[in-house]
Formats: sequence, C-alpha cells, structure tokens
Amino acid sequence: MAEAYIVAATRTAGGRRGGRLSGWHATDLAAEVLNDVVDRAKADPNLIDDVIMGCVSQIGEQSTNVARNAVLASKLPESVPGTSIDRQCGSSQQAIHFAAQAVMSGFQDVVIASGVESMSRTPMFSPMALAQKAGIAEHYMGPNIQQRYPDIEFSQFMGAEMIARKYGQSREDLHEFALRSHQRAIAATEAGRFDKEILPLQSRLQDGGPQDEMHTVDEGIRFDATLEGIAGVKPLQEGGFINAAVASQICDGATAVMVVSEKGLKKLGVEPLARIHHMSVIGHDPVIMLEAPIPATQQALKKAGLNINDIDLFEVNEAFAPVPLAWLDVTGADPDRLNVNGGAIALGHPLGASGTKLMTTLVHALHDRGGRYGLQTMCEGGGMANVTIIERL
Repeated sequence: MAEAYIVAATRTAGGRRGGRLSGWHATDLAAEVLNDVVDRAKADPNLIDDVIMGCVSQIGEQSTNVARNAVLASKLPESVPGTSIDRQCGSSQQAIHFAAQAVMSGFQDVVIASGVESMSRTPMFSPMALAQKAGIAEHYMGPNIQQRYPDIEFSQFMGAEMIARKYGQSREDLHEFALRSHQRAIAATEAGRFDKEILPLQSRLQDGGPQDEMHTVDEGIRFDATLEGIAGVKPLQEGGFINAAVASQICDGATAVMVVSEKGLKKLGVEPLARIHHMSVIGHDPVIMLEAPIPATQQALKKAGLNINDIDLFEVNEAFAPVPLAWLDVTGADPDRLNVNGGAIALGHPLGASGTKLMTTLVHALHDRGGRYGLQTMCEGGGMANVTIIERL
C-alpha cells in the first residue's frame, strides 16, 4: 500500500481571547503557518498540490473558503488551490486524513493539512447565532433530528457533565487533572520543548495593533495555577462538575502539517519526520457526545494490529477534563504517556486548528523523547472522533 509521510509541522503559540493574536485577521494568521511549513520543508511553493484547512466558525473573516483566502494571503502561488472543512473540533485532524488519502491515492504528492480559528474575532457559535439574529434560521436541528432526539439540545457542556457522572469522577479528580495540564505545559515551556514547533509571530492586539513583543509562549498557561484556585472557580451549573478551569480555553491560533507521498519525498529531497500508520473516524452518541474517542481508539488499535501498550505517546484533546480521564479509565493507557506537554486546558483549543496543533506537538514530542508510535484522538461536536496513529521515523 502507498504510504503518507509527515515532513514538517508548525503552529503558532496559542493566544487568549482578546490577547496577543487577536489583532490578526484569520487569513493572515493562517498564511503565516502555510509559509512556515513550506520553509521548514525547504519546499518549492509550486510543488504544493493542495491546502486543506480545518475551520469551525466559517463566517465573517473566516468565510468564503478561508483556506483559499489563506493561500492568497501567503507566498504560495495562485495555482495552489485550497478547501475548508468542518468536522467540528476534529476539523484539521480530518484535514490530515484527507491529505494522507490524497497522496496515498497517487493523484497528489504534496499536500498541506492545516487549521485556523480566531475565536477572538469570530466567536464560537457565531454561524448559528448570527443567522438567528438576522432572521434567516430558527435552528440547526431540523424536524427529523428533533423527532429522533425529542426535547434534547445537543450540548458539549452537558456531555461533559454526563461523562463525569457515568465514570464516577469527582470534582477533585477533575481539578487535579486540570492542574496537571498546567504543570506539564509549564515544564515543557520552561524546558524549551515547544521551541521547535512554535512559529514566533509579532503580537497584534485587537484593539491596538502591532506590538514590539514577539508571541512565542502559549498565552493560556497559568504559571501560578494552584489546586485551590481551580477548585474555587464557580461551576457552570448549580451542583455541577464542570467549571471553566477544567475546560479547554478559548484560543486564537493556526497550525499546519505537510503530508507527502514517497514521490513527494523525492521531489522535495527531504527526510520524513513520521509515517501515518493508521487513520479512522467514527460516529457515536450525539447526546453524551464527547465519549466517542474511547470506542474510536479501541477500534483503531484493533485495525492497526497494536495494543495500548505499543503506543509511546497519546494526545487526547482536553475539551473538558472528564473526556481524557474517562478515556484513561477505559483504555488502561499509562497516564504518564498522555498529553505529556499539557493539553487544551492549559494551552487552549483553537477549534478547527486543534487537530493539526495536537499532531504538531505529537510529532515533535516523539522525536524529543525517542518514542516510536503516537496516537491522537479528539471528541467532536455531533458525537464523532478521529484517530490517527503515526510512527516516528
């Protein structure tokens, strides 16, 4: 079977809402990582066959095919096409899958999988909220869905509450996991483990403009995080388990991964960083919604002929702390191999950019630690989950 290889991976440091990346237009922000991933691979821009870009809130500055607009804002030639996809939080992980499938088919040789989300400038839920405000839509759920799921409002927040209760998690469990995310992110930052994957960018504030400061450190990390501080944040629901401190942070960011075929390796004259060993995606219960990474991981390992102990590092998106905790509980994975440099609770979750963000960190962490196999998965709106297994080369 034809192979797909990762030859370069880059990301911006995450920006907090209204923070150091909030002054960047999404297309310009995405263009920066497109330029950087080409530079990292020392690739002729004319050799890029396609750009596949994940983005969840495709409205306003992220509308009208943000991928193509990012290409036009970059140094890539006009001949490079681009397409935008939405698989909710897994959008750019799916971009990696589509890119790999394209090069494995033999029809393309060099494809950039990427993602962008400016959550400061295009807030979460904007597409539906603005449509309702304009009077052009009542709800994204049509009559057939409402009949199939009567009196149910799909909610990731409620899904996280349901998972915490289903798996017998305590508030203390969630608080400790959130603190660990910050502690690991702090340790990785102070040790310089993110340096190779982060593209330094000039800070631009939404209400100010360019600053002299370069943005090189994930802005969401709380270097003064304490268990008491996390526990002191008010639950989002009276008597609930979830508070803002155990959930992923709103984040601005862009990420990119270059995926090539064997022919593409020869065209570029580069050595691969990793080989894509397995790709899959499943649908699951849209009500509990966030549980899908568990059966998705089990299915992927079976199809790949591997067991959980064969995997050296895991990246499981920290949409909410109950998700990776439940995943650990069922899979029996070693917690010391999970999100070793912290996760979205500390580093932020730029929605459509998170898939390639996690992959960028996974590739670099495998090389940093000398591991062989890495597995990435993430829960997605609508009750889905992608799984990607890579082999470090």
